[in-house]
Order: sequence, then structure tokens, then C-alpha cells
Amino acid sequence: MTMDMTTGIFFWGFMIVYGIVMFAIAPKTVTVGGFFRGEDRKGRDANPWLVMASVFIAWIFAKSVTNAANMGANFGIVGGVGYAVYWLCIPLTGWALYRLRVKFRATSLVSFLTEHYGVAAAFCFSAAILVRLFNEIWSNTSVVGAYYGNSGTAPFIIAAILFTLLTLAYCCRSGMRGSLITDMVQAILFAALLIAVLCFVVPTHGVGEFMSTGVWTLEGGVDFIIGAGLQCLSYGFHDAVLTDRGFLCEAKKMLKAFIVAGLLGFVAIVLFSFIGVYAYLEGMSISGSDAPVVVAESFGILAFFCMAVIMIMTAGSTLDSTFTALSKLTARDLPGILGKNLDHVRRAGILFMIAFAIVGNLPMIMGADIILATTISGTMIMGLGPIFLMHGVVKPTKVGFFLAFWIGMILGIWDVVDAASLSFMNIGAGKYANFLGVNLWGAIICWLAYIIPGVVGMMQDKARGIEPTWKGLSREEIRANEEKERELEAAGTGDAPSLHSCNGQANYGS
Repeated sequence: MTMDMTTGIFFWGFMIVYGIVMFAIAPKTVTVGGFFRGEDRKGRDANPWLVMASVFIAWIFAKSVTNAANMGANFGIVGGVGYAVYWLCIPLTGWALYRLRVKFRATSLVSFLTEHYGVAAAFCFSAAILVRLFNEIWSNTSVVGAYYGNSGTAPFIIAAILFTLLTLAYCCRSGMRGSLITDMVQAILFAALLIAVLCFVVPTHGVGEFMSTGVWTLEGGVDFIIGAGLQCLSYGFHDAVLTDRGFLCEAKKMLKAFIVAGLLGFVAIVLFSFIGVYAYLEGMSISGSDAPVVVAESFGILAFFCMAVIMIMTAGSTLDSTFTALSKLTARDLPGILGKNLDHVRRAGILFMIAFAIVGNLPMIMGADIILATTISGTMIMGLGPIFLMHGVVKPTKVGFFLAFWIGMILGIWDVVDAASLSFMNIGAGKYANFLGVNLWGAIICWLAYIIPGVVGMMQDKARGIEPTWKGLSREEIRANEEKERELEAAGTGDAPSLHSCNGQANYGS
């Protein structure tokens, strides 16, 4: 949509006002625990409702809603459901984190891997996370830029960079605590604006017609649904935005927050895909653009503005979470792998956020395709699923970790560089036949690569009469810990650090 001077001033003005409001809402965090773990000024864990809202809106990111709408435009409701399947990995990841916390006393995934699989494993995992976080920067700023100009044009690039700077400002001010609080506001605004946008599109055909679109076959998009489901087994573990929030409050409360956030996210993505389904029903072409932009333009400036605000809100919630995750990973987790604590950890975290804000926008300037940020990274980390889901079920081994991790990485990179050479893995003849095939056969190989060395190790230990020490706490020990927690709360010390929290890490640096 071409903007006249008045409309342009309104759009650019809104972005600036948005940045100022978020900066004002974000508290000036004064503690390291608040900056990296979202604690309040009294050192208490983050409120579970804040965690739930933050997980929900941080995953309803701009590129995800855009991809969901595009999938709806291409495959009808089948495409929308397919993309929404990714949100089901949130409850699965929450359950896995809960298990690691209560059974193995994990305080973060990086420290957990360092303890059980070694320094090299922790560094490999951290590198995968950095790739994911790098992708989150350019893919979300690209979506915002698209509402101000075509890809590669000056308005596109200026809008994306301005949006980055505004988000970076309040992240440097408040860190994780500011991210949680602004996420709550952004979640409420997103819900209101989604309803407003749906009021434009749904009455044109009715919910029944929207839900009956598409064909439930492999060629009709079911290949993507199955592939996304397979990626759910590992996808959540390489997203530090998600996993960091798995350690911010008491374990059981965290699990409930993740379950609610995942189910709400699934519903929200399906509903947002209606925008693309509308284009599908109307026979609108989205070639060279994105469904939300095309559909919003067709309804006029008000709908277009509502859509732009949604994208800014969702991109902002993800971008601030990305910056805080980058800060924690680079300033705390990576030095922690080597047993070191930085003297000025918060200052270091801010410097890393600034550096990634710069380099993270380079793909945006070069016009990279945003859906690649999801499908590529999801395939590359397919080996993470068995590592975190099967830990303690079979004996954890370094051999199993590296086999599973690198087989997934190699297959994912190979599929990007030369997908045609992996066509023998294809399943069906649909658009995502290669995506499904590589993820299915790749997942089977990765799981076997992790499990077999573990089973062999178990058999060797049994033959030597060695008692297993890798199974974690017993049910009795877990119950005893939970009982001790209840006694602390009954004694009026409920504000004390939870046995399942990581408050013990809150005093690093200054």
C-alpha cells in the first residue's frame, strides 16, 4: 500500500510512540537476578502468569503469524493447522524441563549439558542456540519493515532498523524483567487486535467455510503437518527464548504455564491463519508478498494499520526476548561452561545485545526468506529430542550426544545446500515431501544414534555389576524435596528460593 504523507506520519509516529511506551513500562532493573532471571526487586521468582503470557506472546512472533497466514493462503485451513502444530512443542518442552529440574536438579540447559555430557557438548548446543537467536532478529525485523516498504527499499530497511533500536533500548534498561512485563502488555494488545482483524475477514465467508477449506492429503499440506509434528520432538530445546523461561519460577507452576501458553498459542495461530485462508477463498495472489499484507491492503487503511500494529507487537515481544536470551547465553552461560563469572556481567550482556542487533539485521538487508528461519533450523537440531527426552531412560553417553547432534546438523545443512540429492528420502509428492522425508528418516537415525550407545553402556555396567548413578533422583527423594518445600511455605518462608528454582545463580557479577 502506497502511503501518502498523512498516513506515513501516522505509521512512523506509531512506531516511535510504541517504543517510548515500552521503554516507560519496562522497569529500571537494578539487580543482576532481575536482568537475567526476571526476579522482582525483592529477589522473588517471576510470577507464573507473567511467564505464561511471555511464552505465549514471545512465540506468537511476527514471522510465525506471517508464515501461518501464508500457509493458510497456500493450503487453506490445512496449512494453518500445520503451522500451529509447532506450538504443541511448548507443553512437551515444559514437561521435559520439569523432569530435568526435579529429577536431575537442572538449573539451565547449558549447565545441565556441561555436567552430564561435557564442555564440548555444551559449546555445540550453545552454537546451535546462537544460530536460532540470530535468525530471530532478522526474520522479525523483516516482517515489520514490509509494512513500511518493499523488501530492500529504503523505508523497509529504515523501519526495520528503527524498530530494532527501539526494542534494544528497553532491553538494555531492564533485561529479562522488562521483557516479561512488556510481554504481558503486548499479549493483551495482540488478543484485542487479532479479534479486530478477524472481524474484517470472518464475516465474509463464515467460520464453517473457513474451516472446510483445503484438502487433507499429503499433497494438500498434511506432509507439512507431520513434518512439523516430528520437529516438535526437538524444536523447543534450541529456542532459548522458551527454555530460559522454563527456569524462572517453581517447576510445577512453570509446567502449568507452558501447557496453557502452548494451547492458547495453537488456537491463536489457527485463528490468525484465517487471514491467509481468506486469500485462499478469494483466489488472491500473494506471489512476491505476504498474505497479511495483501489481505489487509484489500480492506483499506484501517485494516492495514491494525495488521501493522499486530506485527510490531508480536515482533517486539520476540525481539526483546531474543535480546535477553542472547545476553544471558553470552554473558553468563558461555563463561559458566568454563567455570568463570564475568566481573561486570550485566554490562557484558548489554554489549552482546548491541553487537547482535547490528549483525543480526544483515540478512534482512540482503532480503532473506523468513520461512527459512523456521524450517532450516528445525531440521538441523532434530538430534536434540532424544538427548533431553531420553536422558536417564538410557545411560547418557557423550558418544550418543555427539552422534545424535551432528547427524541432525549434517542432514539439516545438507538439505539446505543440496536438497535434490536427498530426494530419495522424500515422502509423497507434495510441496513438503522433502521436508517430511528428511525429518522422519533423520529423526529415526538420530534417536537410534543416541539410544544404542546408551543401551550398550547399560549392558556393560550390568555385566560389571556397576550400579546406575545416572537415573537421577528417585520418586522418594523427589517427594521428600517437595515435602520440604511445603514445610518452608507453611512456616511462612514462601518467599525463600524454591528448591526447584535457580535463584542460587542470581549473584553473578554486577
